[in-house]
Amino acid sequence: MMACAFPTLAHPHSFIDMQTTLVTRDKSLIGLKMVWTMDEITSADLLYDAGKAAPDSIVWKKLAAEVMARVMAQHYFTDVYRDGKPVRYMRLPSEYQLSLNGAKAVLEFVIPLAEPAPLAGKPLVISTYDPSYFVDMTYKDDQALHLSAETQPSCKLSLFTPAPNASLQAYALSLDKADAPPETMDLGQQFAQKVTLQCQ
Repeated sequence: MMACAFPTLAHPHSFIDMQTTLVTRDKSLIGLKMVWTMDEITSADLLYDAGKAAPDSIVWKKLAAEVMARVMAQHYFTDVYRDGKPVRYMRLPSEYQLSLNGAKAVLEFVIPLAEPAPLAGKPLVISTYDPSYFVDMTYKDDQALHLSAETQPSCKLSLFTPAPNASLQAYALSLDKADAPPETMDLGQQFAQKVTLQCQ
């Protein structure tokens, strides 16, 4: 995602710790607010050009726009499904910003849905991943998922973390930084966590 070159020899090469808040209004899901915290090596490479520029400087704003453009080009690395059908979202984020937390870069943005999705009904399933598995995108646990106060009584979020078999894990670890798995394999999806939203 960040076009980084790291000395590590195995997939993945970059790590993002995620948090997601479901943005709701009038008993409908209208967007996803995401906070991505990148590992120190990725952050150092990403922020190299920023130097010692102030976080509110034009340098940081330009860098934030460049990073966001890469994320948008990959459809936010995010799939949303209901009853096996994709839920569409807007091409442009409604807001975004890039900041620094210690030595880690933090990208925050909101993905607005193209149309509000009623909360009641069949569950919504959200998955965020890099198809190549170059970037490991992970929720530490279900505490990284957040509901608004008004939806908490009637909605439940659950997190499923897959357990790929040993041979698939060994294959991923065998890839060096110059390798890319076949697109048809969709390696990242096989490691991708799934967030399920079920409301009454």
